[in-house]
Amino acid sequence: MNRIAVARLSLNQGAYRGERIDFEQVEADLLAAARSKGWEIESRPWKQGAPALHFLQRKGGGKRKLYVSSGIHGDEPAAILAMQRLLELDQWPSDVDLFVCPILNPEGSRNGTRTNADDVDINRDYRHFRSREAAVHVDWLTGRVPFDLAICLHEDWEAHGFYLYELNPFNRVSLAPAMLIAAGQYCPLDPSEMIDGRPSHSPGLIRPQLEPGSRPEWPEALWLLTHHTPRGYTLEAPSDWPLQVRVQTLVAALQAGVAAWMDQAD
Repeated sequence: MNRIAVARLSLNQGAYRGERIDFEQVEADLLAAARSKGWEIESRPWKQGAPALHFLQRKGGGKRKLYVSSGIHGDEPAAILAMQRLLELDQWPSDVDLFVCPILNPEGSRNGTRTNADDVDINRDYRHFRSREAAVHVDWLTGRVPFDLAICLHEDWEAHGFYLYELNPFNRVSLAPAMLIAAGQYCPLDPSEMIDGRPSHSPGLIRPQLEPGSRPEWPEALWLLTHHTPRGYTLEAPSDWPLQVRVQTLVAALQAGVAAWMDQAD
C-alpha cells in the first residue's frame, strides 16, 4: 500500500463522517492484547456507569521512559486502532519503560463524538479540568516518574495529509524527519502553508511557539511538556483517507520516531 495507489475519500464535510468502530469490541481486544504481552493494566472508574479509563505500563529495565496516548477525541478512531495494532505487534524497544493511555475519552469513543458526554473537549481541558476524565488522567500521571518522550496519536478530518506537532524546547535532535518519511510511505504529507491554523515549518510539520501561560485552554501535550516530559510529538493522520491507511500511517510514524529516538545518545 502506498500513497500513489490510495485515493482521498472526500467524505468529511463540516465534521468527521468516516468509519466508526465497535467501541466495546475494540476496547476488549486492546486490553486482551495488552494482557497477552505482559502489560500491567490499571482501570480507574471516573463516572458511575461509564467505561473506565485504562492505564497500561510495562517495565523494560532501561533508563528511558516512553509515554503514548490515544482516544482523547472520540471521532478519531484510527488513533485507538493504531494503539491496538501497536500492542498486538509488540515491537517496542526491550529496554524502555512504557506507559500507555489507550482511550482517554471512552464515552466520546463509544458515541463517535469529539467531546465527552458533557460536551467538553477533553484535549482542551488540561489547565482548568472541567472534565473528570482529564482530572483522573492527571492524577495518574502525577504518580509516575517523568517521561523522556511523549507521543499522542490523533487524526484530523480537515487535514490534507499527515502532519505532526513537534514540541522540542531544548532543541534535541528532531525525530520529525524519520516520522514524516515513514508516514509518507502510506499517505501524503499535508503540503499546506497553514496547518490546523498554524504556519507549517515544512510539509507535514508544525513547530508551534510555546507560551503556555498565555493559553487559556491546554491540550494534553502541553500539560505533558509543562509538567512531565522535555519532548513531545502529536501525530495527526488525515481522516479523509481510508481508516486502515490512517492506522498504518500512525503505526509507521510512531515506530520510526521511537527507532530514531533509541539511536540517539541519552
